[in-house]
This record gives sequence, C-alpha cells and structure tokens, in this order.
Amino acid sequence: MTLDLQKLSDPSLRDAAFMREALKEARRAFDEDEVPVGAVLVVDNKIVARGRNQVELLSDATAHAEMLCLSAGAAHVENWRLSDATLYCTLEPCSMCAGAMFVSRLKRLVWAAPDLRVGANGSWVDLFSEKHPIHEVEIASGILQEEAADLMRSFFQKQRKRHGE
Repeated sequence: MTLDLQKLSDPSLRDAAFMREALKEARRAFDEDEVPVGAVLVVDNKIVARGRNQVELLSDATAHAEMLCLSAGAAHVENWRLSDATLYCTLEPCSMCAGAMFVSRLKRLVWAAPDLRVGANGSWVDLFSEKHPIHEVEIASGILQEEAADLMRSFFQKQRKRHGE
C-alpha cells in the first residue's frame, strides 16, 4: 500500500490515512458477517500487518482484529516486542486486546469508535489509565469515529433484520 509520505508528516493526516486502511479491514469483516472491526499495524509509516475480526470464521472468541494484527505484525518484524509500532483499530479495544498491547510493548494505539460494552480505554473500564509496571501505551482516540460507528450500526441493523427483531 502506498501513501503520500508528505501528507504523513502531519500527524492528524497520517492517523486518518492509516485509520482509513483499518476501516477497509472492518468492511471486509462486515462483508464476511463478522462484527466489523479492522486493524492495521504501522512501523516507520508502513503497514506491516492487517487484521479483521474472524471470531465467527474461526469459532474463536479471541480472534479479534487487534489480536490477529499484533500476531501478524510480530511475525513480520520477527520480534514479539512491537516497541516501534502503532496499531490503528476501528473500535476501542477490549481488556484482552489491551493486555496484548501491554505485553507486546506496543508504542502507540489509535482507535476510532468507543465500545460501550467492553471498551478498555474508558467506556467500560480504563486499563490504560492504570500505571503499568513495565510499559505505557500512547493513545489517540476518536479518529474517524463516525465512519467506524456508522459501519458498526449498519452491521447490527442488518443482523436484527436477518433475525426478525
């Protein structure tokens, strides 16, 4: 994937550009009847891994976009420590994914829409506000929030119609 590197020098434009890539993954999940969450992992302004929810496909409650993306990214950089990486995700991470970010030493997290049910950055609990003994993750939130939230709403409306609710 190629992005205009001049635009990437502006942090807000860079965050929006990479979040659009995460939204592409979320749309793929939507098309596969998965909860539409997507993620991309970026190192040195390059996407090194992509992930989308695959919970239904894999029959695995841990197959969240973030988890799959972190695993793929660690394999790509051949190091479980992702201390130079930024994860862009279309939804506020849950506590499982937040824990994976801490132990993988993720440098930065950028997320779009809040997850009122299980969000671990303040919507349900805020694991990131706690002083972690070995690592701190930089966080930006609300990047392309409406696009991500609209996709989520559309998905659940489609599901309710499908199930006659």
